[in-house]
Amino acid sequence: MMDLILWRHAEAEDAADGMEDVARALTPRGEKQAERMGAWLDRQLPQGLRVFASPARRTEQTAQALGRKFKLRAELLPGASAQDVLELARWPEARGAVLIVGHQPTLGEVIAEVMGLRAGECSVRKGAVWWLRHRQRQERGETVLLTVQSPEFL
Repeated sequence: MMDLILWRHAEAEDAADGMEDVARALTPRGEKQAERMGAWLDRQLPQGLRVFASPARRTEQTAQALGRKFKLRAELLPGASAQDVLELARWPEARGAVLIVGHQPTLGEVIAEVMGLRAGECSVRKGAVWWLRHRQRQERGETVLLTVQSPEFL
């Protein structure tokens, strides 16, 4: 059994003239979203999970709100493919849980792929978490959506 938890970065500032996209920081509202979701996740997450975040400033700030160790991975930068994310997570072969803090549309593409949806059908709200589980049932693998949580409803 493997859990894949996908967390989209919280609300970020718009890019100023000449600012690189990866330098965008969270807004004050985004900081509150990240804090709320981080507190909720910390109560739910198992010990020993692996946590990876995009090195973009807004995703790093979002991941910091969890208060756990995490690794920055270039494979998660904006423009990453769903396959990049799934390979990093080692989905579905790994055991245990992996938390990915990343960007839209990549996270939506990952969800669409593992849930068997058409590409582009899944949108992830800012600051939201999608928790998926891969398990074996009668000798075949299946993916189950355990929960979708948005910081507005915490």
